[in-house]
Amino acid sequence: MAAANPWDRAAEPNAAGLLLDRFVASGLVTQEMLNISKKSASCFVNFSRLQQMTNIQAEIYQKNLEIELLRLEKDAADVIHPSFLAQKCNALQNMNNHLEAVLKEKRSLRQRLLKPMCQENLPIEAVYHRYMVHLLELAVTFIERLENHLETIRNIPHLDENLKKMSKALAQMDILVTETEELAENILKWQEQQKEVSFFIPKILAEENYLHKHDAIMPSLPFTSKVHIQTVNAK
Repeated sequence: MAAANPWDRAAEPNAAGLLLDRFVASGLVTQEMLNISKKSASCFVNFSRLQQMTNIQAEIYQKNLEIELLRLEKDAADVIHPSFLAQKCNALQNMNNHLEAVLKEKRSLRQRLLKPMCQENLPIEAVYHRYMVHLLELAVTFIERLENHLETIRNIPHLDENLKKMSKALAQMDILVTETEELAENILKWQEQQKEVSFFIPKILAEENYLHKHDAIMPSLPFTSKVHIQTVNAK
């Protein structure tokens, strides 16, 4: 609780108040002067506000630190939180117990693994039968494609070489395609030429036949003329 101002005349009468009353009565101090002295200076008000802002900022910084610590605790809860650590310890303990049981039964397990499991039925619950059918289909498909997969894996180291060979083969194929196109064009030209030749052959043959006939007729003409001349002379 704030202490009473000893210079406040409205408060309970005391020595300071009585002294001020005497000064006011004598005229040495006026009531306005006393009222001005009661007002707090503005600089002190600003200082108090600055102190409040500093305190608020410090409180905000402290809250941010607490929030960051809570976030770190949340992120690392699976590592440092006791409940998660207990779950991990239980899981490790169960695994340890399982491994101990496996080591105890090592000899019998080895004998069972060495023994072939032909013509033996594995007990599977009815709920999982449909999944086993699907699994067997996948296994059959995988076994059918296993050789192709293995061949693909074997060819992976030679992939660059195979790509180079493929590029060379494509280049050779382009050359062969070009040559084939040229050969096709030559064949088409030859066919056109053959059509032209087949068109002119009958004409040539007809002309040759005509010339042969003409040559066969021409030698007989002088003989007939001589015979005609001889008959005229005889007459």
